[in-house]
Amino acid sequence: MTRNHEIRPDLDEGIDRKVLSQLRARFLKLNEGRMARAMEGLSTRQQGVLSLLPLFFHVNHPLLPGYVSGSTPAGLSNYEPDADTLAEAQRLTRSFSYKPRHGSNPPRPIHGLFLMGSLGTLAQADQSDMDVWVCHGPDLSESELAELRKKCQLLETWAASQGAEAHFFLIDPARFVRGERDTQLSSEDCGTTQHYLLLDEFYRTAIWLAGRTPIWWLVPVYEESSYDRYTHTLLSKRFIRADETLDLGHLAFIPPGEYIGAGLWQLFKGIESPYKSVLKLLLTEVYASEHPRVHCLSLRFKQAVFANQLDLDELDPYVVVYRRIEEYLIARNETERLELVRRALYLKVNRKLTGSNSRNPSWQRALLERLAQEWHWDQRQLALLDSRSQWKVRQVGAERRALVNELNYSYRFLTQFARNEQTASRINKRDLSVLGRRLYAAFERKAGKVEFINPGIAPDLAEDTLTLVHAPDRKEPGQYQWGLYNGSLTALEWEHFAPIKRSRHLLELLTWCHRNGVIDSSTRLALHPGSSDLSEFELFNLLGSLQQTIALPLPTVAEEPLLRAAVPSEVLILVNVGIDPLKHHRDLNILMTTERTDSLSYAGVRENLVLTLDQVTLNSWNEVLVKRFDGPHALLDCISDYLNNLPDGPQQPKLRVRCFCHNRAQFIAQRVEDIIETAHDLLLSRLNHRYLIQVEQRYHVLELNPGQVRHIALESLPALIDYLAVERTSYSPLHLDPKALEDHDLALLLPTGQPECVQVFYRVYEDQADLYVLDELNTLWQQRLPWHDEQSLLVPLQRFLQSIQYRRDALLPMETSQPLNLDTLYCQLLPSGPGRARRIEARPVPQTPVNKPFYDVQAIVGKSAPGQVQVTLYCNQREFSALEHGDQLFSVVAREIVGQRRETERYRCYITDLDLSGLLGDGPGSTHLYLHYKADLERALNEALDQV
Repeated sequence: MTRNHEIRPDLDEGIDRKVLSQLRARFLKLNEGRMARAMEGLSTRQQGVLSLLPLFFHVNHPLLPGYVSGSTPAGLSNYEPDADTLAEAQRLTRSFSYKPRHGSNPPRPIHGLFLMGSLGTLAQADQSDMDVWVCHGPDLSESELAELRKKCQLLETWAASQGAEAHFFLIDPARFVRGERDTQLSSEDCGTTQHYLLLDEFYRTAIWLAGRTPIWWLVPVYEESSYDRYTHTLLSKRFIRADETLDLGHLAFIPPGEYIGAGLWQLFKGIESPYKSVLKLLLTEVYASEHPRVHCLSLRFKQAVFANQLDLDELDPYVVVYRRIEEYLIARNETERLELVRRALYLKVNRKLTGSNSRNPSWQRALLERLAQEWHWDQRQLALLDSRSQWKVRQVGAERRALVNELNYSYRFLTQFARNEQTASRINKRDLSVLGRRLYAAFERKAGKVEFINPGIAPDLAEDTLTLVHAPDRKEPGQYQWGLYNGSLTALEWEHFAPIKRSRHLLELLTWCHRNGVIDSSTRLALHPGSSDLSEFELFNLLGSLQQTIALPLPTVAEEPLLRAAVPSEVLILVNVGIDPLKHHRDLNILMTTERTDSLSYAGVRENLVLTLDQVTLNSWNEVLVKRFDGPHALLDCISDYLNNLPDGPQQPKLRVRCFCHNRAQFIAQRVEDIIETAHDLLLSRLNHRYLIQVEQRYHVLELNPGQVRHIALESLPALIDYLAVERTSYSPLHLDPKALEDHDLALLLPTGQPECVQVFYRVYEDQADLYVLDELNTLWQQRLPWHDEQSLLVPLQRFLQSIQYRRDALLPMETSQPLNLDTLYCQLLPSGPGRARRIEARPVPQTPVNKPFYDVQAIVGKSAPGQVQVTLYCNQREFSALEHGDQLFSVVAREIVGQRRETERYRCYITDLDLSGLLGDGPGSTHLYLHYKADLERALNEALDQV
C-alpha cells in the first residue's frame, strides 16, 4: 500500500479486517506523534504524571496515589503496563510490585483514558492543564461511582504536588451518546447545550492514553449518516471485538441550537478575554453559516487520516481551526477579520519570534515561523505583538476597536441566526438577552459613560510619568479643555505633542485614567493648571476619592443584576473641582465667618458657593458614568438627577460628597450632603413632597414624587402654573375629519396608528421615495430619500431601530414572560407614482444580510456647556470628536467614510446607532426624537460627503 493510498471500507463491497487494522494503526501513529509533542513540553515530573495515569486506573494499591479502597473500580481495558511504566512507579514507591490480573476475562470497568486540552498542540504552554476523560462501563453502581470520583480527586491533588494541574471527568459512553451527563466535561466546558460541538472537539483533539479506541475512527466520512447501521455491522459480524472499541456517537448532524449555545459561551468569555474567544467564535460562525450541511472539522480530520495524510503540523488542532476560518474569510474577502484571527492565534500560542533564536527551536516556534512567513508579517509587526506586555493606551485602543467589532458582529450573527432558524428556546432567548446586556455594559457607548479600553488586551496600562494640562480650546474660542500627555513635559514642550486623551472637564479625564489603570499609585504627574485653580493637593485627593469609590479590579457582574435595569451602587459627588468659589465672587465684601454660615449663601450675601458638581457613578452593571453640572441651577439639577436614579427598595447606593477647593471645602461638602440626604428621606417616604430651596435670591422647587423627581426654577408664579398644567406624554389616537388631508398619503396612514408599535410606511415616486414613521406614541416622522430598491431604503432604518431598541431594553427590567421589543411593522402605500394613495400593503420586516458586514457610524449626542449640544461620531469604532476637529467634524468623518469604501459609486451615509442619554438622562426617549436627531446628523454628514 502506498503512502497516499486512501482506505475506503465499504459495507456493500465487504469489509476487510486488515484494512480496519491499518486504519486504527494510522490513528495511533498520529496519536503517538501528538503524545510525543505533549511530553516534550512537560517537565520530568509532569511527564511522570501523564505516564502513570493508566497504571493508577488499572490497579488499586495502597502505596500508589489515588488509592481509596480495595473495592474502587479498577482495571483498564486492553492495558498492561510496560517495563518503563513499572520502573517509574517503583521510583515513586519502591515497595510497589505489579501483579497481573488472573483469569480468562478479568473485569475491566475502566474502558478508556483520553487527554483533552492544549497539550500536544501548537498552543501548549507551561501552565496548560490536563483534562482527562475517564470512560467507564455502564454497570457501575452509585457507590462505585462515588469511590471512583474520590479516586479522581485524590489523583488531582497528587498531580498538583508534581506541578501538574489535572482534572478528571467520568464518562459513561452509553449515557453520553444519549446526551445525558451529570457534570461539565472540561475546564472550558459550557454545559449540556454543546453535546455535538464538544464531541467534534473531542474527536479531532483528544489524545488516547490507554484502553479502548473510538469506533468512530473506523467509520468512513461518507457513512457518517449511516453510523448506527455501519457500527452495528462491524460488531455483529465481528469485524472488530466489542471490547476493543467504545462508542461516543457520530457527527452526521449538529442541532442549530448548539451554535447559539457555543456562541453565547464564547461571547461571555470574550468580554474579559477576547483573544481566547475569537478563534472559537469564528469557527461557530463558519459552522452556523453552513448549517444544515456542516462538514465539521472532526470529519475533515478523519478524512485526512483515511487518505493517509498524517502531517502533524497540518493536523494540529489549532492549525486545523485556523485553516477553516482562513478559507471562510478569504472567500468573503474579509481581510481585516482574517488579520485579527491571525493575531489572536499568534498571541494564544505566545511564542515570541523576535527573541534570541535557540539552536534547537521547538516545533511550535518552527511552525509559528512558517505561518508568519505565509502571512507576510515583517519584523515590525512581530515586534509589536511580542511587546504586548508593554502595550499602552494607543496600541490597546486600536486593538480594542477590532475586538469589539468582532464581538458585536458575533452577537448580531447569533441573534439573526436564532431568528432565522426559529430554534432559540426560551432559555436561549433569555441567555441572548442577558448576554446582550453584558456586551452593552462592557462596550456600548453612551454620553457620560467611561469607556473601558482594555478587555484582556494588555496586562498593564499604567504610565510612569504623565503631564496634565489645562489650556484654551483652539477649535472653539472661549472654551477650555484638559489634555493628558505621555512623559513629564514643560510648558514649552507639551504643545508639540499629541495628547493621549482630551476632555472638556477634568473629572471625566481622571475617571477614564483610573478606570483604565492609566494612572496608578506609582504614576508621577506633572501639572500645568492653566487658568484653573487646580492644585496638586486637590489633584491627589480627587484621585484618592476615585480609588475609594471605584475599587479595581471590578468583579464580574452576576446574572441577577442583569435581569433588572442598572442602578447606582456607588456615587461620588465632587464640588467645585479646580475652582476657588471665593475667587469667582471676589467683588463681594467676603468675611471669614463661623461654621454656621451657609455655603449656599455667603456672609449674608445671596451668592451661591456651589458652582460646579461632578457626579461619578458606578452602577450594578459595572458601568462607570460621569456627569457635569454647572450654571445657576447646578446643585438642584444634580440632586434631581441623583434622586431620579435611586433604586426602589432598601438597597441604596453609597454616597460620598467631597470638596477640595481652596476655601471652605469641608463646609461646602457637608452642606451639599445634608441637602441631598433631606431630599432623599422625603422621597423614600413614597409621598408627594415639594422641597423648597433658596439659592441666589431665587426659589427652586424639587417635586419629589414616587418614581419621578422634577426640578422647577420659579421665575414667577405663572411659570409654575404653566409647568404643572403640562400633561405627561403618552399615546394619543388621532381622529381625522373625513375632508382633512383627503388627497395626501397621511389621510390613509394616520388612522392606522396603534400603541406600543412602530409603523413604517413608504411610497415610491420614480427615483425617490417618501418614508413615514408613526412611533409608539403616534408621533409622525417623515423623510424623502433616493429610491433604488426596497432593501437599500429600509435596511438602514431597520438597523437603526434595532440599535435604539437595544439601548432601551438595557434600561428596563427583563421579564422573561414579556417581550421587550416594540413591534415594528412595514407597509407600502400603493399605487406608486403621483396621485392619491388608495391602499396599504404589509411588507415583511427587512433583514440585514447576515453574511454582509456593514460599516458602523455611531453618534453620541450630549450636553457640553449649558444650553449647548456636543456630537461625537464613531466610524467603525474609531472616535471623531468636536473637541478634536471643531467645526470640521463632519468633513473629517466624511473623508474617513469615503476612504473606507471599496465602491467608487457615491451613495448616502446612514447613522446606524444613536445615543441620546446625555440629553434624556436615563429616560427612554420616543422613537420620533431619535429619528429627528438621526435625520439632522445624516443631513450634515451627507452634505459633507458631497464636498469630498
